[in-house]
Amino acid sequence: MDAKRETPPAGRSRVLRLVVNGDLHEVLVTPRHTLLDVIRGELGLKGTKEGCTTGSCGVCTVHNDRGEAILSCLTPALEWDGESITTIEGLESGGRLAPIQQAFVEHHAVQCGYCTPGVIMSAQAILNATPEPAEADINDGLAGVICRCTGHIKVKEAVRNAWRYAGGAGPAPGGSHD
Repeated sequence: MDAKRETPPAGRSRVLRLVVNGDLHEVLVTPRHTLLDVIRGELGLKGTKEGCTTGSCGVCTVHNDRGEAILSCLTPALEWDGESITTIEGLESGGRLAPIQQAFVEHHAVQCGYCTPGVIMSAQAILNATPEPAEADINDGLAGVICRCTGHIKVKEAVRNAWRYAGGAGPAPGGSHD
């Protein structure tokens, strides 16, 4: 995570300038606002879910400008002043699902759907770091997201096979992809 910035004293409001899914937003926040508060409450983007508010479940996962997973329920909004984030709504492009989203559909990697945005954002962060992840990479990247419905079996299949939906040539010969 980026270095912490100074925040105003508790209770003092400040304008937060934040680029979300490519669009600049300016919202009035206090030091008590989390990034999740801004995403859901101020911007009305409901794809990012609130689960535990302790960072234990991962359903609030979004990406920083480097495509790394961050827990928005724990992150003070003011730390992101002037920065960019991507939510689940920002993965699709031009009305087309991102390859990881399409892989989730094709591999039936969703059940109730509540944790799905956080799982997809965590899965995309894995692929951002390692386009052809090993099983250990997938396990490590998904470890912070609790899904009580899928057991992550179908999710792991989707992550291993997301390259098929990117229009690319696929993994190198000898890769571990199904």
